[in-house]
Amino acid sequence: MPRLENGLALLTKGYAWMPDLRRARGLRAAGTRLGGLPAVAVEGPEAARFLYDEDHVHRAHAIPEPVQGTLFGKGAVHTLDGEAHRVRKAMFVSVLMDPAAVEALVQRACADWDTAAREWATRPEVVLFDESARVIAGAVTRWAGVPLTRDEVPALARDLLAMVDSFASAGPRHWRARRARGRREDWLAGIVEQVRAGEDVAPPGSVLQVVAAHRDADGGLLDPRVAAVELLNVIRPTTAVAWFTAFSGHALARWPQHRARLAGADAAFAEAWAHEVRRFYPFAPFIGGRAPQRLEFGGQTIPRNSMVLLDVYGQGHDPDLWEDPYTFRPERFLGREIGEFDLVPQGGGDPRTNHRCPGEQITVALLAALAPQLARAPFEIPADQDLTISLRRIPARPASGVVLRPTAR
Repeated sequence: MPRLENGLALLTKGYAWMPDLRRARGLRAAGTRLGGLPAVAVEGPEAARFLYDEDHVHRAHAIPEPVQGTLFGKGAVHTLDGEAHRVRKAMFVSVLMDPAAVEALVQRACADWDTAAREWATRPEVVLFDESARVIAGAVTRWAGVPLTRDEVPALARDLLAMVDSFASAGPRHWRARRARGRREDWLAGIVEQVRAGEDVAPPGSVLQVVAAHRDADGGLLDPRVAAVELLNVIRPTTAVAWFTAFSGHALARWPQHRARLAGADAAFAEAWAHEVRRFYPFAPFIGGRAPQRLEFGGQTIPRNSMVLLDVYGQGHDPDLWEDPYTFRPERFLGREIGEFDLVPQGGGDPRTNHRCPGEQITVALLAALAPQLARAPFEIPADQDLTISLRRIPARPASGVVLRPTAR
């Protein structure tokens, strides 16, 4: 394994670091060192299958404290393995993979979007990233059963975006996220305690009711603070769909030929659009865990306790998986069955049993509903803005946030 630390190279290259590392070695598995630990960068469906096998890779003690303290929260499901993970994961599956519940969230978000868009039309311009985050944050929080007034939504959306925007940062972005997480964990832990004490009533079957009543593998209720963490692990990643709505605006600006078809009633194309946005645009650069024992993959020895990192961005642009991978082409997903370990922006495998995100269905459904509403909306995406996307910034996003201006059409 290499002895030289690669953290600076990651900061310098961002999303390109891991693909460049593997290409330089001519391998799908390449040894490196990150954060002082030996690590192996892997890519491809078989690599994803390898990573999501709990005999190979564990999540416990694998997520760095700065990421737990900002993005996921301390004690989150992401940090568990084995039976503890399966029991906690079942709680999420029960509310996030119920088709009726997903449809109810989509309808609420679409209605809120329509209301917001009428207000946007009264302004000279709006920033799509910020405004879509407010719409989604308000919709998902109320859908989850958490009481929230309209006036509270902007501050909540800012805090949720700060948590996501910090996961690969230091300095002001990082400390802003820690403060935001502390505020929101305090708020939600208090609500959980009120529900358990009978001082407030959670809507039956809501995320709030399920989390407040959940018993872990040891038979005990979640600590109120951990319950707050898991509530945020529904509300926060759903609000992060704002990154994909902004990327959708970016795609409409660069490839306007898709606008008419996306604006139509073609549900299959809208879903294909959602998949292509998640494949093409950069969000998480990689995901990973730790090897509990000495392993071998792709001709590379993986020492015990080393990190195993799946190159998510590289896999989304692998020419062996995707023809013309740097071309934005939603129709590539029409009539295509997607393997469990092919498209992995939110993990691989079965979300019911392993670490693949159970909220992926919500992400796709929301994006497939909101992107057509964006395409139909009477707004233009003016050319006089900075739509560049820096691959050095993690998580990446269009520099301008995608400015929209009302049109007369």
